[in-house]
Amino acid sequence: MQTSVTFKNIDPSDHLKSYVQDKLNRFDRFLDNPAEASVVLSVEKFRHIAEVNITGDRLKINGREETNDMYSAIDMVMDKLEKQIKKNKEKIRERRGSRGAVKASPMVGFADTLAEEDAEGEIVVTTIDYKPMDAEEAVMQLDLIDDSFLVFTNAKTDEVNVVYRRNDGHYGLIQPIR
Repeated sequence: MQTSVTFKNIDPSDHLKSYVQDKLNRFDRFLDNPAEASVVLSVEKFRHIAEVNITGDRLKINGREETNDMYSAIDMVMDKLEKQIKKNKEKIRERRGSRGAVKASPMVGFADTLAEEDAEGEIVVTTIDYKPMDAEEAVMQLDLIDDSFLVFTNAKTDEVNVVYRRNDGHYGLIQPIR
């Protein structure tokens, strides 16, 4: 992320600048395309103000926070921005999901917990509602529900399969052996 840091009524500090850049770099995982951030750090009497404007990836996000400490103002404004980015991405994901031909059922892939307590040694029983579909449709459903796995019945083999999101960003498919 390209970052420009401006200081008003405060001495420019490389440590503050690198602190802001480190905090902003964590937003790169939320943004698909490169973004630009302009940060204004200012002091007015005893108030330390951090203003951040992020543009790019078809979104514009602004945040402002003032406290008695510059580092806490930066942390608080970064938390605000993270909430705004997540909310915006969720809104885009919901819109994208409503346009497609495949609609996610609210019950598909979610587990209903029958036993609430999870004491040591006690087995927690869950039931999962699954429906017949092929693996490609299961991957699309997994993206729509934004979960880590999806249990479904393979329409070709009539067996229960699990599709899951791997750490490397790809998808995995678990099939039973006959």
